[in-house]
Amino acid sequence: MHRRPRAVFVAALLLFSVSSAVQAENLLSAYHQAYRTDPALAEARAQFQATLQDKPAARAALLPHLGLGASVGYNTGTFSGFAGLDLSKAYLSDSYSVTLTQSVFDGQSYVALRQADSRIQAQTAALLYTQQQLALRVATAYFKVLEAQSQERIAERQRRLLESIYRQTEAALKVGTGDIIAVREARARLDAARSDLIRARNAVSIAERGLERLTHAPVGHLEDLRPFTAEGPKPDDMDAWVQAAIRDQPLMHEAEAQLRTAQEEVQYQQRARWPKVDLQGIAQHNHGSPFPGFNENQAGVSLNLSMPIYQGGSISSGEQKAQALSVAQVDHLGSVRDQVRLDTQTAFLNLQDSVSQLQAAKATVESAKVSLTGTRKGYEVGTRSIIDLLQTATDYLRAEQDYNVALYKQVLARVQLQAATGQLDLQDLQAVNGLLQTH
Repeated sequence: MHRRPRAVFVAALLLFSVSSAVQAENLLSAYHQAYRTDPALAEARAQFQATLQDKPAARAALLPHLGLGASVGYNTGTFSGFAGLDLSKAYLSDSYSVTLTQSVFDGQSYVALRQADSRIQAQTAALLYTQQQLALRVATAYFKVLEAQSQERIAERQRRLLESIYRQTEAALKVGTGDIIAVREARARLDAARSDLIRARNAVSIAERGLERLTHAPVGHLEDLRPFTAEGPKPDDMDAWVQAAIRDQPLMHEAEAQLRTAQEEVQYQQRARWPKVDLQGIAQHNHGSPFPGFNENQAGVSLNLSMPIYQGGSISSGEQKAQALSVAQVDHLGSVRDQVRLDTQTAFLNLQDSVSQLQAAKATVESAKVSLTGTRKGYEVGTRSIIDLLQTATDYLRAEQDYNVALYKQVLARVQLQAATGQLDLQDLQAVNGLLQTH
């Protein structure tokens, strides 16, 4: 178990930005392609970039606002009582103004600034989670292809083996030492093996489509696993892994940031009752009046206070809604914590179990091989029947299939535990990639 800065994963992945589409050869190159082309990750990046703009948008309310104004108008008017004159006149007027406003006190804007920080933290965690899940999806798809290809090879061996046994039974029947029951049994086993081979080939095609869905490139030759030693969790302490997951899992960080945002929204709504103070300066020029040659230029500065008294109940409604959503977010955080704990415990137990499963599967293969060899010899000397040979051959190949499942499950369980704790990064993929054969 380890804890690495989250930025390490992001920075290391950015090293993959220069490459053209090529066929996947190993786990890292497959992830490289998926990282560049995955639409879910591209969407998360775009959402992250959009969320970054919340901070300058919230800060803008606290910074000076400068505005220009201009107007042109046509006016008619009747004027009396001015210097004993009665005047009726139509005239053109225009005005120009410059207004500068600086917030002096605005309680809501300060809360909005903190909310922007919390939303950015939540989106950062969401982006990291998407990256880790992509790594897990690629690893899963990669080893699914390898497992399917391995099972296809075993199915082909099974077909050839049962076909040879079937031919033996036919030959024995022709020379009078066999029986029709053995021939029919061998034929039935051979037909089943051919059906298994068709299913295995279809499984390979489906698995390859799954990997292509992530890499958006044809699946070429994939490097398979070399001999390795099965490893369980390190440390072998479930509580330590759970604590690490609660600490490091991006889903937890996202939920915690969302809770802070909800709590800050309560403060934002409460501060809607607070007064606001602005400092405003204005410079204005007016031209055009009933009196020829009259122009007006003025400049002024004012300190403005505004405070809501009654807004139809909207402030109270907004505050109550924010409080309810804050309570809901507390429950959401608890739900995420429970799920992270369960996922980590499950992944821990699966990795522990995968070690013993692989060891047991390997022992079963060895025993089944010995049994097949003995049955073959027994059949050759007449102490074992063809039915016995068919059964032991089937058992041996089934044991090999189970071993393959356990083999790839053991490697994938390592990745799943790192992903469950939120610690999956490029170094983990490199470690798994190191278990592959190199050419």
